[in-house]
Amino acid sequence: MIGPRTRLVGLAALFATPIVASLLAYFWLRPAPGASYGELLLPPAMVSAQRFEGAGVPFEFSRLAGKWILVASDSAACAPSCRAKLATLRQVRLALGRNAGRVERVFVVEDARVPEAGVLEGFAGTLLAITPAGVRLPQGAGNDREHIYLVDPHGNVMMRWRADADPRRMLGDLQRLLKASQIG
Repeated sequence: MIGPRTRLVGLAALFATPIVASLLAYFWLRPAPGASYGELLLPPAMVSAQRFEGAGVPFEFSRLAGKWILVASDSAACAPSCRAKLATLRQVRLALGRNAGRVERVFVVEDARVPEAGVLEGFAGTLLAITPAGVRLPQGAGNDREHIYLVDPHGNVMMRWRADADPRRMLGDLQRLLKASQIG
């Protein structure tokens, strides 16, 4: 026969078990940090307010306010690695399907030269921003050949991926952001 004290201890153990299990899980079974493939930039910096030369008309990032922007930068010669970045931007945007209209692509030319006519062939819709002669942009979305950047609809540079990033994993990040975002 079980005594009243044993029943009380058993009842207390029954209710304490989930609390103890949750504390153990919290302290020892932590998930891998971050669910995103890209690197979240904290604190986010504002995109350059610099006025760029464009294809016929001056370009400013502020004119794309309210849109998500994928930014790649390189030289006007656009080596194969540069073309690969532009292809990644195009593929990721197209793969967004109905959300593709929420995302713009910008190619920032760092060396103040106009790219040759064939450089942007096949990348229709990519906006061109040519850094004016004598202007040195700070390291970041307009001046970093090693990364592809994401600018949110408020103009914050908030995420980046390596230049040779996996387009499928970039797409996953963008889909999550666009699904969670009510802006852009």
